Amino acid sequence: MKTSIANPGEAADAVPKLTPAARWALAGLSLSMLLSSLGTSIANVGLPTLAQAFNASFQQVQWVVLAYLLAITTLIVSAGRLGDIVGRGRLLLAGIGLFTAASALCGAAPTLWLLVAARAAQGLGAAAMMALTMAFVGETVSKARTGSAMGLLGTMSAVGTALGPSLGGVLIAGFGWQALFFVNVPLGLLALFLAYRYLPADKPEAEAQRARFDSLGTLLLALALGAYALSMTLGRGRFGPLNLALLLAAALGTGLFLFVQSRTASPLIRPAMFRDWKLSASLAMSALVATVMMATLVVGPFYLAHALGLGAAVLGVVLSAGPFAAALAGVPAGRITDKFGARRIILAGLVAMAAGALLLSVLPAASGIAGYIAPLVVVTVGYALFQTANNSAVMADVGADQRGAVSGLLNLSRNLGLITGASAMGAVFAFASSASDITTASPAAVAAGMRITFAVAAALVVIALAIALGSRAFAVRRPAGAQA
Repeated sequence: MKTSIANPGEAADAVPKLTPAARWALAGLSLSMLLSSLGTSIANVGLPTLAQAFNASFQQVQWVVLAYLLAITTLIVSAGRLGDIVGRGRLLLAGIGLFTAASALCGAAPTLWLLVAARAAQGLGAAAMMALTMAFVGETVSKARTGSAMGLLGTMSAVGTALGPSLGGVLIAGFGWQALFFVNVPLGLLALFLAYRYLPADKPEAEAQRARFDSLGTLLLALALGAYALSMTLGRGRFGPLNLALLLAAALGTGLFLFVQSRTASPLIRPAMFRDWKLSASLAMSALVATVMMATLVVGPFYLAHALGLGAAVLGVVLSAGPFAAALAGVPAGRITDKFGARRIILAGLVAMAAGALLLSVLPAASGIAGYIAPLVVVTVGYALFQTANNSAVMADVGADQRGAVSGLLNLSRNLGLITGASAMGAVFAFASSASDITTASPAAVAAGMRITFAVAAALVVIALAIALGSRAFAVRRPAGAQA
């Protein structure tokens, strides 16, 4: 791994250009983000095929998706903090290597439960990749280009999410379900080479100065997050006694975790971090907007299929409009964040999201596909603006010894929002549709449920907007050369 990618010849008051090494380093980080997000979305399309291949029920094969999601959610903060301690470069390489090897094991798995175990290992590698790619931005590009780099990573995340279902369908049709996982192997090896060759090397640290890893805190946090994730995902939309017990276990685990963190010399997460309004506000807003974004994935398919009567092929194209718009907006979002400052772009993104969600809550079904796509694009472009600026605002001022942990927290807040949105927004949709089984609800009931759900989504974005407006901490300084 290279030790430096800076360009010393640049003037101090100019925005430095990226060196060739920095470009290749960003390519490696982008590929890591692409692979980890692709792993989230590509397996979903293969669940029916897996159920047939392994003669399993839907409840059994859904663990192929759930194992990956749970591994990321429970371990992403710990992976980020471990990177701060042992070296982000070493851990990122280990994460990419584990993800690649586990992908090969997934494709070769002879039984369903070996496939689920390999997917959990793949999720562990992806947790390190997600947490550390953002943490590496501060060491790869100058502060004035942080927004652009974050926008690129956001674009790759959106591309991975959007590409997963369509690429998965092609791979299954042409090569079988194994190709869903084997496709990651050559891409993972390329990411491993780029990271090894071009990312800055870890700085050596004296053993006496090196912080200890908080194993007990890691275990408690993993158990609490795992219980919460399971409480939100088990039951297929019904919140029963098991869900309540898991939710209570998550609350108890969180309390024990905070107690331990306040009394350990080297905590996984410093409780004092949450007294920083800027970080706390960022995490809260990230969770709220991720909850809203999940509504588009939960409600959208049912509305398009049952209220508008779209077939599977057209429905897939319409659903890809949102992630496609987010992918196109990612890099420009980073550039305008660098130019105008994070606070303005955070506010602009939230306003756009609120406007788009409000439009979805009032437009009648008679407006057709265009009436759904146009507001959806507004929501997703607003999300791209918010996510890029929010991540940039937080990561720009984080100390080097905490970048991994803070990056993990940002990713965790997003994941928790997605998990909560899948359950909570799905429950709102079912309740608003007045149907015990949404698949048998009338088109008018589904359309009414969609409108009410997005009215709730708009209210959540307004709450996030109030948080942003109430935080002076987001009035971060613009980089040199930015417009007033």
